[in-house]
Amino acid sequence: MPHDFGFTLSLRMRDFFFDRQAIVDRLSQANRRALSKVGAFLRRRARSSLRRRKSPSPPGNPPSVHSDDNVATLKNILFAYEPEHESLVVGPVALNQRFYIGPQLGSATVPQLQEFGSRVRVREVQIGQKWFSGIRRVRPGQKTRVRAAKYPPRPFMGPALEAERQNIPEAWAGTVSN
Repeated sequence: MPHDFGFTLSLRMRDFFFDRQAIVDRLSQANRRALSKVGAFLRRRARSSLRRRKSPSPPGNPPSVHSDDNVATLKNILFAYEPEHESLVVGPVALNQRFYIGPQLGSATVPQLQEFGSRVRVREVQIGQKWFSGIRRVRPGQKTRVRAAKYPPRPFMGPALEAERQNIPEAWAGTVSN
């Protein structure tokens, strides 16, 4: 069943980090501090739910992390101010691996597939006797194939928000004065 991921974030997030002058000028110090605190709590909760292990996690549980890379990992979670809706965006770095889902859906990132699950078509390249996905350049004469893959949902950002939901109002406690 196709899944509409419902969002595309195509802005340079670092321009909206809470230490950038444009954000400092736009938000009050109390609001900036509260949003930053909520972002940090959500990031910490989501990161702590991700475990490094060799085997995949059971469907419905947060995904396993297999990468030792500090950048290309689901644990690389950022938060920033979103000026159009004057809100906070918290989530994993997109990871540029794209899957071939079909012309009507575009493409999904690895974190989206983990969070929501989906059926996708994955392009693989044969190197020796093994097949590998995520290879960007294919040499002339190299064998390729497209195979179907099913990703069951393994949410970690949604549960992090639910777990922290009752603490969010506390971030603004004491920021309003008479």
